[in-house]
Amino acid sequence: MEVLSPITSRAISGKQAFPFKYSICTLVTNPDEYQEMLQSFVRAGFDPSFCEFLHIDNSKSNTFEAYSGLNKFLQEAQGKYIILCHQDILLNYDNLEVLEKRIEEIETMDPRWAIIGNAGAVGIKNKVYRISEGDGVFRKCGHPPAKVVSVDENFILVKKEANLALSGDLSGFHLYGTDLCIIASILGYNAYVVNFHLLHKSKGNADKSFFDIKKNLIKKYSRAFAPRFIETTMTKMVISSSSFLTKLLNTGFMLFWVRQYFKLKFRKDLKRKIE
Repeated sequence: MEVLSPITSRAISGKQAFPFKYSICTLVTNPDEYQEMLQSFVRAGFDPSFCEFLHIDNSKSNTFEAYSGLNKFLQEAQGKYIILCHQDILLNYDNLEVLEKRIEEIETMDPRWAIIGNAGAVGIKNKVYRISEGDGVFRKCGHPPAKVVSVDENFILVKKEANLALSGDLSGFHLYGTDLCIIASILGYNAYVVNFHLLHKSKGNADKSFFDIKKNLIKKYSRAFAPRFIETTMTKMVISSSSFLTKLLNTGFMLFWVRQYFKLKFRKDLKRKIE
């Protein structure tokens, strides 16, 4: 019997090394405005010695839209913290020292955080933000730090260790902050808005494409969150957003009838496709 030499394997430790502390990632349509943004980051303390600056050049054509482009950033960025931001922001007020204090506060409060923004919403008619817009007026609402269900896209800080990604079945340039917060929640992480004051030159544009993406996002998560029957090689279960239905339908008697329903539904769907 042939004796094989030992195979070398690399052991994985619990500690993750990051070549950079921050990755600042931007979709660029206006190179001059982007350079102005970069200079403001450096003045605010984001030194290239521990920061990497990544961009996608959309100045001549849309090389990537936001969902696919930001997924590239989330995959390739080497920073401990990934900042996804618009090219039209300027760090004219709070600096890196302030941001790191905010990160430390959230880390102490909730180690399961994955997203930090400067604007978002806690729930219905409950927004929270600290931001100056193009007119230079400082606007504030709510009481940061606050756990939120969505963040505005002008400035989003993501913890690399959370391994987040945007939906592969959505596209465009709107509501990706909301999508990212939903994905984080599904994975067991939380999102927060903190008091980090910067200048955002524009107020956003809720055009037709915005409402088209909103429609697609609603459709996507209506499918994703729909009750479903799941069978594995070892067991079967019903998953539902209703705790009552989940408990009821996962009894042995009900599981039998649920399974019959889904078997019948599968056959009808298959027949419809064949026809």
